Amino acid sequence: MNKIISRVYLIFLLVILYLPIFYLILFAFNEGDNMGAFQGFSLGHFRDLFSDTRMISIVINTMLIAILSSLIATIIGLFGALFIDRLKSKRAANIYLSLNDVLLVSPDVIIGSSFLILFTVLGFSLGFMSVLLSHIAFSIPIVVLMILPRLQEMNKSMIDAAQDLGATRIQAFNKVVLPFLLPSILTGFFMAFTYSLDDFAVTFFVTGNGFETLSVEVYSQARQGVNLEINALSALIFGFSLIMIIIYYLLTVRNKKSVRVGKGRII
Repeated sequence: MNKIISRVYLIFLLVILYLPIFYLILFAFNEGDNMGAFQGFSLGHFRDLFSDTRMISIVINTMLIAILSSLIATIIGLFGALFIDRLKSKRAANIYLSLNDVLLVSPDVIIGSSFLILFTVLGFSLGFMSVLLSHIAFSIPIVVLMILPRLQEMNKSMIDAAQDLGATRIQAFNKVVLPFLLPSILTGFFMAFTYSLDDFAVTFFVTGNGFETLSVEVYSQARQGVNLEINALSALIFGFSLIMIIIYYLLTVRNKKSVRVGKGRII
């Protein structure tokens, strides 16, 4: 009985979450110009989207910021997790973890306004670099929290064994540590990418004239009435997200298989 209730609840939850998304995507193919009624199937809104050079430029800006910020944040977060894991003092580790969590628990409005004040005081012009630096900053704690638990589960004797067999520290890191942490690194990257892609509050504060991201543009258009071109763009982004999830799943499965093969060879 409990299993049936759990399944019904799960289905109900999924319907609530995904029904608005599918409703939005459905009207991306609407022949009409609004979401009042579906008047027929058409790809006209997708053609309008691809002919809108301004919107394409905004999408490119958003993707570029998301990719660069998540990549840099993943690298910094990886070494940050390694640093915290190697601390011998638990008190020092807890202090660094608390500092790492500040950006996670702080409201986006506070973070955005803080970055705005910082850039203003430093005389840093608002635009691409200010948005990129802000996204890197709030993505690093996410990556650290994704990698650190996995790192703490690792048997450190594997590194010592690799060094005893003649491997240098760099070789041990590349051959032992990185393969073990790869699933968490990928998770951290995709989480940072997602956070950057849909961030609005922080970006709204630190973006300048002449540079816009997708979330800020959608907000600006929503105040005037969103046209179905945004629906078409949302459909494409949803499809892109599904592709990213599939790629992440395949990479994770491949990494697990390689780890099993590696263990078999060691044995």
